[in-house]
Amino acid sequence: MTGSKAGDLTFIISGDKKKTLTQLGSLRIHVGEKLGLRDKNKFNALWVTDFPMFEWDEEAKRYHAMHHPFTSAKPEHLKLLDTEPEKVIANAYDLVLNGNEIGGGSIRIHDQKLQEEVFSILGFSKKEAFDQFGFLLEAFTYGAPPHGGIAFGLDRLAAVMKGEESIRDYIEFVSTNFTIHYFYSGFSSTVFRIV
Repeated sequence: MTGSKAGDLTFIISGDKKKTLTQLGSLRIHVGEKLGLRDKNKFNALWVTDFPMFEWDEEAKRYHAMHHPFTSAKPEHLKLLDTEPEKVIANAYDLVLNGNEIGGGSIRIHDQKLQEEVFSILGFSKKEAFDQFGFLLEAFTYGAPPHGGIAFGLDRLAAVMKGEESIRDYIEFVSTNFTIHYFYSGFSSTVFRIV
């Protein structure tokens, strides 16, 4: 059933799916470290795709966007929006290097009616959607081509390539309360930690 052979170790965790997957991910990294299976001088990249479009929040009793509210669904999943939103797969992708996400993006919604439907699933009333995103919804009436993007975390990429676990030394603005000198403009700025 698991494909385990003599000498293998199988971990089984039960409970909330999101929490158990997070725990198993941490356990995988810990065991890999302890057994010397992680080589920081070797670079292994992969694309992660087929994310759920929505996540149910049991406490708030509503859906949240897994990526962001402007991510489109895979075309073959559009028919599920009305009936089974929890089964909709987002047209989103992450680039992972040595177990660290270094980039992420999606193909965006470019249709007003589809965007309104997604906002509705996320709990926005029609008025709330137009109050916050009317400029976007109106722009769709003029026609928008399919479009997408990806954002790279260059600080994270630099840390991974140097074999570091923390990106702290690679972030231009460190998250602490102090005044810094902005490297490119020469202006000083106070940065506050947001908790």
